[in-house]
Parts: sequence; C-alpha cells; structure tokens
Amino acid sequence: MVALSLVLIGSMLAVAADGPEKKARHVLLISVDGLHALDVARYVETHPKSALAELSHTGVTYTNARTPRNSDSFPGLLALVTGGSPVTSGLFYDVSYDRSIFDPTNTTCTPPAGNMMVFDESIDVYNSQNVSQNRIDPTKLPNHIDAHGNCSRLWPHAALRTNTIFEVVKDNGGHTAWADKHPAYDLVNGPSGHGVDDLYTPEITNVNGLDNTHSVVCTVMNDGLKVSGIINEIHGLTHDGKPAEGVPDVFGMNFQGVSVGQKLSADNFDASCLADTGSLVGTPGGYLDGAGTPTAVLAYALDKTDSALASMIQALKDEHIYESTLFILTAKHGQSPINPVKVNKVGHFADLVGGLPDGGTNAAAKAIVSANACATGACGFVNDDDIALIWLADQSLDKQAVDYLNTNANALAIEEVMGGIDLKLKFGDPLKDSRTPDILVQPVYGTIYTHSTAKNAEHGGFSFGDTNVGLIVSNPRLQPGVVKSPVETSQVAPTILQALGLDPSDLKAVRVENTTVLPGLTGK
Repeated sequence: MVALSLVLIGSMLAVAADGPEKKARHVLLISVDGLHALDVARYVETHPKSALAELSHTGVTYTNARTPRNSDSFPGLLALVTGGSPVTSGLFYDVSYDRSIFDPTNTTCTPPAGNMMVFDESIDVYNSQNVSQNRIDPTKLPNHIDAHGNCSRLWPHAALRTNTIFEVVKDNGGHTAWADKHPAYDLVNGPSGHGVDDLYTPEITNVNGLDNTHSVVCTVMNDGLKVSGIINEIHGLTHDGKPAEGVPDVFGMNFQGVSVGQKLSADNFDASCLADTGSLVGTPGGYLDGAGTPTAVLAYALDKTDSALASMIQALKDEHIYESTLFILTAKHGQSPINPVKVNKVGHFADLVGGLPDGGTNAAAKAIVSANACATGACGFVNDDDIALIWLADQSLDKQAVDYLNTNANALAIEEVMGGIDLKLKFGDPLKDSRTPDILVQPVYGTIYTHSTAKNAEHGGFSFGDTNVGLIVSNPRLQPGVVKSPVETSQVAPTILQALGLDPSDLKAVRVENTTVLPGLTGK
C-alpha cells in the first residue's frame, strides 16, 4: 500500500495553497460513459434517494466539466488517468493512424512506414464460436521499430506516450486495478506495461458474434461483470474472487449501459440478446426532448447503473472504508445530440466528399476519398463519427484540402475545419508528429457521419453534448457544494494522486500541459 505520511485526521482532504492534499487510503474512479452533467442533475432531482444523490450530497459536483477535444473513449479515459490530452498521450481514437508504424503482416518493418493503428475488439483472440477470450492476439497488432531498433509488435500500452496514475501509484508501493470494455484497454498499463495489477476486460463487442451493445439489457449485464469485479476488490480480493494484497489504492471501471441507452435507435433490434425480451425491445433509446428527458431505454440504463453504484457504496461501508475512500464519478465522453430533432445522419464523410460535383477530379477530394479507401499501408486514413479525422497520404495537399472542405462546408454539413495553424494551436504539427491528423472536421451539431440505422447519437467530436460530462468528487468528510466554473476531466488524475499523498507532477502530462488539481475540495 502507498505509504501514508500521516493517519487520517480532521478531514479527508486538507486545503493547501495549490489545492487538495492528502489523505485518502483509496480512490475509486468510475466512468459512466455518455453521462452528461445534465443527466446527473436531472437524476439527482428526480431520484433524491439514489446513489447519485448520495454522492452529490457528500461531495462536490462540477457542472461545467469538459472532456478533452476530441471526445473519443481513448482520449477520454486517458484524460482521467494521465492528466493530459492527445497532445501528450498521442492517441486520438481507438482506431487511428500512425505514419511511423507498419501493417501487422509486415513483420520486418519494411518501408514505407504508415498504417492504421487499430486498438478495438478486432484485435482479440476469438474461439471458434466467435467469443472473445478477453486477451489480445499479438499477430493482429501493428509493428513498429522499437527503442532497440527491432521490428516488434506495438501493444496499446506501448503506444501511450505518457505515464498513468496506476504507474505512479505502483512506483510508490501501491496496489492498482481497473476494468473496461475491451482487452485493448491494456492501454491503462502505461508505457511500462505493468501499471495495473488487476486488469479485467470482458469484451463487450464480439466480432461476428454477440454484440452486447445492440441491447441495453445485454450491455447492463456486461457492465455487471465489471461491477462484480469491483465489489470483490472492495472486499480485498481480485476481480475474480481470489486472494489479493487488499483493497487497491486506486481502482475503478467504466459503465457502457448509459452510452448504449443514449445511442440505440431500437433496443435489441436484431434480437441477438436472448435475455432482452421485455417491453423495451424495439423501442428507441436516447432522449424524448432537448431538455434531456430520458426514454424508457435510457432510463433503464440510468437506473441499473445507479443500482450498481449503490452496491459499491454499500460494500465500502461494509468494509468500513467508505470514509477513507475518495469516490470519483465522471465520464470518458458525452453523447450528441441530446435533442432528437437535431439528429442528421448524412453518410460517411469521404463518401460525401466523393459525391461532390468535382469529387472525382479535384486533387484534394481524391486524396480524402483515397485515404478512406485505404485498408493497409502508407496511404492515409479517415475515421468518422460525429467528427471526421483525416490523415492524407500526400501531406503537401493539406492546405488545399482544408480550403476545399471550407468551400464545400454546407454540402458536407461542416461547422468547422481544423487544419494548418489552427490545428497546431491545439494539437501537434502533423508534419512533425506521426499521430496527429492532418485535418479535423467538426460537423454541424447533430450531424453524424453515418447511414447506420442502429444508432441516433455518437461521440468523438468537440460539441457541448460530447464534452460536457458529469463529475462528482465525493467523500463524507468533504464539504458538499457545486462548482460551476469550467474544469477539465484531465484534472481528475492529479487530484487522485494528491489525495493519495503523491506528487501530481510525477505525471508527465501534468507537467507538459500544466494540469492542475480540481478546485473546491475542502474538508468539513
């Protein structure tokens, strides 16, 4: 366990000039993916005896918390555990592009370099029934030239360019655990590869098999696997109930139920979830209106998530560690649009570009279409959700492509094109950094670059719906309150370390991006 310089006295957190310092014995970090600040406010108001209400009444609620831009799951989680953004992590999406890596089949790293960097469910080991074995198949990983000059597999944790809270805690003799939705969340181990003692990653989406996210019921059941793991860890065991070193110093998990409940056009639309046979089947998820009134599908996810949080709170109380545990509830990302009348599914971005009158002749348009068609190798890549990220094979076309997209903004449902100087102000220089996209496209709010009939919301972009997430830092010894001034979810990481009596500046991202601890945390 992390060495404690003093026993807990007076209050959970003592106020220092630069924010909260010491002392928590444990930190439980929970990400309810998709959870907006609005969702938290509505649920607490309408469910005054809920777990969310208890956490808010014994903690500080941040109503203007924002995730990093862009708001995909990878940068969203990395903000929480590194204190930084893609500027330092180097990861923009779970499927992105790197101009310095090679295809999984290119085991000699023979030039030219450049390939998709895929860290999703497709890299799992599967059995003959298309059920993930919850571990990574190394042969599906891209290759890279490592620090020793060898051509080797690029594991998710090795792709991360900055260290994590788990590594800092481990370096100080602590015990760590995390649970998430794909084995690719090996990512949280950090560059050392050993940051998390107890990593549990039950696959939520099986390629060519059961996709739990087609049903809110199956998704909640998958969440339940991780919840059981957390309860075991609170009782001092491993996630699967085996003897362990005791309750982790820092641990946590993500919930997917709310995110899926927000997205689904129709619950269990393909009847793939055999456990989902009730009144929700075929009904839409998301919200009924722009005020955030949840549909029955989303309400089910919120209720089940709250019930799971209640079970964690009760377990902490049963173990008599509730008052010595800092409970942080937030989200990797939000979801947009909230208002259902704003949904505008226009088709994939590169297809729209190719369909323009000069889409087949303009050099910039052809470069975007070509990058989208690239399956492997140094030919660029396009990824889109409610954002479009573009890596061009020929970067000399960057400015021309930006100008072209701006000229055709209305036809492409574009709100903002970020490239050139504008891009470099917020991220790295794509001409110098192998990971940074050449162009980022933020569409008009509500636009999703898809024709999918399965979902009516998405995340990944810069919009308020994507980035304004719930954030509660809770403990019975904290002075409860509300902070309305803007904060970033990246501030969670240094806050965790300082609460554990560790130095936030041990995180590289904290030093580089000057990330501060969260304000407003004072003892009673």
